[in-house]
This record gives sequence, structure tokens and C-alpha cells, in this order.
Amino acid sequence: MVASSGGAIEKVLLEIYKDDFFHNKIGAFELSINPEQFSQQYKITYNREQPQGSQHNDPKFKFTPPQDLKLDFILDGTGVVPIKKKAGEFHKNDVVSQLQEFIKLTYTMNPATHKPNLIRLLWGEFSFGFGGENGFKCILTDLQVTYTLFAPSGHPLRAKLSATFTGYTPDPEREAKKESPDLTHVRKVIAGDTVPLMTYRIYDDPSYYLQIAKVNGLVSFRQLEPNTDLKFPPLDKTQL
Repeated sequence: MVASSGGAIEKVLLEIYKDDFFHNKIGAFELSINPEQFSQQYKITYNREQPQGSQHNDPKFKFTPPQDLKLDFILDGTGVVPIKKKAGEFHKNDVVSQLQEFIKLTYTMNPATHKPNLIRLLWGEFSFGFGGENGFKCILTDLQVTYTLFAPSGHPLRAKLSATFTGYTPDPEREAKKESPDLTHVRKVIAGDTVPLMTYRIYDDPSYYLQIAKVNGLVSFRQLEPNTDLKFPPLDKTQL
């Protein structure tokens, strides 16, 4: 259980947004029973292609996929789960209606955006390692529902949900993160540019200009043709 600084039990909260930048909140879903555990998966994707006839290869970094967070939690309709901050009152919402609301908010396509809504997962100050002010910004990518308790009529009284949420970063933020010396960039030459100057702009160090000139097949370092494109790839910084 996660307790707030005041000692009260904090519940897992799913804030629902329809816009990519998490500005337009359109709903929320609070878990009445907190999960006992959650798991986070981090992956790195490498290119492991191996030249024919070789015994070993040097995996090359390709990209880092978004983080996955798996959450197992219970939806209860037995009427025995107390309502937060309301002494003596209990949740009486039907399991089926709770599940329908969860699916509507997280899984069903929003007709205004033509895709499922975005989610911000919060749980107290920790909030899955992202802090209470930020939370885990994500989308639902997998959901398994297991009904575990039934009324004599066969109506579900309790269900276990196993949900996988995948981290979501808007395109402009993703592009900003790509502005790194370790990724290939293409820049257009403007009047007055030199290879050392353009190299400095990308790598904060002009000393790699010989490698850049070689990559682009340049003869002159200083007389560049305006409006031509130069490539600035990841560099072997040992070749100086």
C-alpha cells in the first residue's frame, strides 16, 4: 500500500486524456483496491546481423522501445470494499459496469481522435517512479480479464484485470530527444559555413571535421556549396 504524507492510503488513479500532450483531461478511473505489485520492463533493441563467415558480432544500438508497465488489479462488486475518505460507506458498483467504464476510457476508440485515449497513471508521490506531478504517461496495449467470483445467478461479482501500459511520448518531444551527437543528422549548408563550424554545432567539438569531410566526400573544408546537404553520423571518437 502507498500512503500519503498525511498517512491516508493513496489509490491508483488513471487520468484520461484525448490529446497527445496531456492537456485535455476528459475523465478518470480510480482503483478501489490497490495492486499488490506491479512490474516494469525496459528493453534495448540492437542490430545483431552477422557477416557471413564470422563467428562473433558487435551488436549495434538501434533504438530504445517505450517502457512497459504491467498492473494486476481487482474490480470488486461484493459491496465489502470501503470508499476512501467516507467512513462506513462501501463500493457498490457492479463489476460489469466498472469494467465497461474502464474499457470505454482506456480501450475503446475515441470518435473525436479516432484512436484510444491516452492515460496518465498516478499512485501517490512515487507514481511508478515518475513522481506525483508527472505520473506515467502511457496507452493501454494489452488487457486480460479473469472473472473469479460469481453470484448464484451467475452474475460476476469480482474480476482480476491484467493490464499492460506502454509509455507514450508525443512526436515533438520524441524529436527533441533525438537531437543528440550519437544519431545521424542532415544539415543544409548556408553561406559562410565551414566543415569545422558545422561540426561544432552538432558535436560541440570541431575536431571531428576530418571524419565529417571524409563521410561527405569533401575536398575543401572551407569552401562549401550553399544549399547542399551534409551528413553528420555517429562518430568513432577514437579516430582523431
